[in-house]
Amino acid sequence: MPPTAHISSAAIVKFQATLVAWFAAHGRVLPWRQPGLGDYELFMAEVLLQRTKAENVANYYPRFLATFPTWEALDNTDRELLEEYLRPLGLAAQRAPRIKALAAEMVARHGKIPRERADLESIPLVGQYIANAIEQVIFNQPSPLLDVNMARLLERYFGPRKLADIRYDPYLQELARRVINHPQAKYLNWAILDFAALVCRALRPRCPGCPLNQDCSYFELEMAHLT
Repeated sequence: MPPTAHISSAAIVKFQATLVAWFAAHGRVLPWRQPGLGDYELFMAEVLLQRTKAENVANYYPRFLATFPTWEALDNTDRELLEEYLRPLGLAAQRAPRIKALAAEMVARHGKIPRERADLESIPLVGQYIANAIEQVIFNQPSPLLDVNMARLLERYFGPRKLADIRYDPYLQELARRVINHPQAKYLNWAILDFAALVCRALRPRCPGCPLNQDCSYFELEMAHLT
């Protein structure tokens, strides 16, 4: 039996519709969501967003692109200088050599991003999340931007996973793909991430005013604890 067989299609459709409507009214305006960006700009946004709050990257992203507008510019920059530019985001010593390795690989590939999944994940810095993001935001293929924030929202609403690592949990992986199987997959991905950041927060979630609370497993448990 599939790991999400107990979750009805109707429940997923209701979740999708609620999030898409919420996003239309409350979604965040972020620079990498603007139209007209090229593959390099979109790729680097996902790299910079790793382990960093979107708000912090939003303030830094335009300056980074102005300084390093191409893969070649990144590849030709000294690692120490790149580390200095990355310092505002944190983890600069770890990020700089990895981004340099990524830039060198992409220059060797003449900037062409592979569509084949195994080839894509062979590129430095490209793990499951960034590969999913590239499929979604660059190739426009429905693919979940499954990080700890999306996982938190999906698990609170539909029920928890079993494995600690979200990358290998069959239930959460299947659930995320079922949820993102939608005509507006990219906007639904963004809606989930924004909703997790603004409403279904890790600490002090805004449950009473949440448009999902009527059917939310987490809210039901919270209310039971108060009675």
